[in-house]
Amino acid sequence: MAKTVRLADIAEKIGVSVVTVSKAIRGKDGVSDELRTQILNLAEEMGYEAKSSSENETEHDSYIIGILTSYRYLERGSSFYWSLYERLLTQLSANGDFGFLEVISAEDEEKAPVPRIVQERHADGLIIMGKLDDNYIQMLNTIHVPFTMLDSYQVRYPYDTVISDGYYGMCTMTDYLIQMGHQKIFFVGTIGETSSITDRYFGYCRAMTDAGIHVTEDMLLPDRNAEGKIEINLPEDIAEQATALVCNCDFTAYAVFQKLTAMGISVPEDISLVGFDNYILSEMSSVRITTYAVNQDGMAEISAQQIRDRIKNPDGRQRIQTIGGEILLRESVKCLK
Repeated sequence: MAKTVRLADIAEKIGVSVVTVSKAIRGKDGVSDELRTQILNLAEEMGYEAKSSSENETEHDSYIIGILTSYRYLERGSSFYWSLYERLLTQLSANGDFGFLEVISAEDEEKAPVPRIVQERHADGLIIMGKLDDNYIQMLNTIHVPFTMLDSYQVRYPYDTVISDGYYGMCTMTDYLIQMGHQKIFFVGTIGETSSITDRYFGYCRAMTDAGIHVTEDMLLPDRNAEGKIEINLPEDIAEQATALVCNCDFTAYAVFQKLTAMGISVPEDISLVGFDNYILSEMSSVRITTYAVNQDGMAEISAQQIRDRIKNPDGRQRIQTIGGEILLRESVKCLK
């Protein structure tokens, strides 16, 4: 029995995307007359059988999806983004699509060349994982390849987005500390470094404000250096200034735990500590760190479907989807009541 010819087979042979082949065969705009003729001739040679309109609506083609992220999110060898990427690949595969990772260097993020996944593999769509430089996003807007954002929201760009509930999640984490009797709660995170950190900072501020606690500048401790890498510097008298530290992510919480230990400060006896994400490091310290579990599977599932929907309907309305999580109570918080 002869193998059924798919749009993906034609796309691979001619060196264009599945979306381009689909547009050419279905008489849609966005394909030159010369390329359309070339695609139609090849489709006939390969024995492609055009579907009826009702079959076209349910046709399940495979798409090539480029997953773009900055080197700074992956350079540690293992990170929240590696875990999210693995889940994203699983979801894309479940949809019949193919995901390819492209890590953007600092130079490429600044100079903004067209991604290799677009030039060489003719990606049908892109998922931007984490925040990228504005120049890079503006470049993506000029190449007419559908793309969506994952774990990043940039208000000036009306693109589909999937984010974790950083605002209310961190509000919930901070309120938990307040309920445990803490008032001198410091936030550890560099504001503006990523949209996630900023969202979580404002969630912290919301809980503190609701409790009538005024947040001052000295209650904010940065966790990144000029290159965006984790670097923790704590005041020598931190255990006197604060009773609890709320960290923007578990990697930072783990680094803070190590710093406190080196300073001879015990968690939670001398100071309480919480993180965010439910990353593996939260359970690797000698005292397991209370954290907020981000639903990575849910984020990956929605993002994989979102890019597929955007490829099929490039002019549809923007969708911003927030995925909630839950607190995981462990051993790093002391009750002061």
